[in-house]
Amino acid sequence: MSSATRHTVPLENATLHGSFSRDHPPARTVRSGDAVEFTTLDGDWLLNLRKGPPVAHGDEWPGRRPVVDAGHALSGPVCVVGAAPGSVLAVRIVELRTATWGWSRAGGRGVRHDRLLGVDDGDEHYLGWSLDTTTQTATSHDGHTVAMRPFMGVIGVAPAEPGVHSTHPPRATGGNIDCKELVPGSTLYLPVAVDGALLSVGDGHAAQGDGEVGSTAIECGMESVVVELAVVPDVRLTTPRARTPDAWITFGFAESVDDAVYEALSDMTALVQDLFGFERKEALNLCSQTVDLRVTQIVNGVLGVHAALPHGAIRPKVEVDPAAWWSRVPAAADPVRPVKDID
Repeated sequence: MSSATRHTVPLENATLHGSFSRDHPPARTVRSGDAVEFTTLDGDWLLNLRKGPPVAHGDEWPGRRPVVDAGHALSGPVCVVGAAPGSVLAVRIVELRTATWGWSRAGGRGVRHDRLLGVDDGDEHYLGWSLDTTTQTATSHDGHTVAMRPFMGVIGVAPAEPGVHSTHPPRATGGNIDCKELVPGSTLYLPVAVDGALLSVGDGHAAQGDGEVGSTAIECGMESVVVELAVVPDVRLTTPRARTPDAWITFGFAESVDDAVYEALSDMTALVQDLFGFERKEALNLCSQTVDLRVTQIVNGVLGVHAALPHGAIRPKVEVDPAAWWSRVPAAADPVRPVKDID
């Protein structure tokens, strides 16, 4: 396999933004097949935590601007030569290495989520976390220990519509998906809406359960986020899909869990048709025996559900077409390609 070029996106004002927009100038321009390494802040633009008591947000990145930086701290965007509206950008996650600290928060806000859970009164509850990248464990300032499984909360490309767009709701072009399955070895397929795609990443999470039920994960910066990018020109997607080391994933984003469920399930049915050549009712019948539905997150206004089809769960009755689109882009089981730095 041929080597790829590796680009770096450093942490600086010119590469940081808190919104999606087709008008954001590219931090780097790369070619299909290249690798990109990002460094990111945590989603809240923090440089440190206030040790307390109580633990709370500390100093913020000094270059943050109003409006354009109102949302999560994102790094990029990256322009990919050849990505055009109607194509798909395959984002293969190669490496994720967290910073050494993070934080989580629950309760103390007068919002529906906290009211329904009976934690809307009083102060917000913070935990400060020390992150050990050797043992992959996180230890809170109060002595709790949990296993780390890092992933990026936000991976997305620019929407087609003009203007500045919030980073908070997930959308058809990706963004704040908050899916804990997007670990190294996974490939996220994003519908491209603008020339060059303009990929941005941010909102690192050291650990999170399905649902992100307390309203945050262990939020953290990332010392290294390495992805490989491939343009898939002759495929049409209307919503993201993913291939993880364990399963195929489809997503639903809606203001209700019901609507998100049916979006995720509808696209999973279509994916099973694509993978195996089944007609739609046959595909849905097989989905009922093999597919799991999971609540991705309930805290971003637009809710998320993902459907998971484990690899090997369906054995096709005929040989799968080896020229199909998913076989032409880097797969979860492929070895990492050698790269050379240029930036």
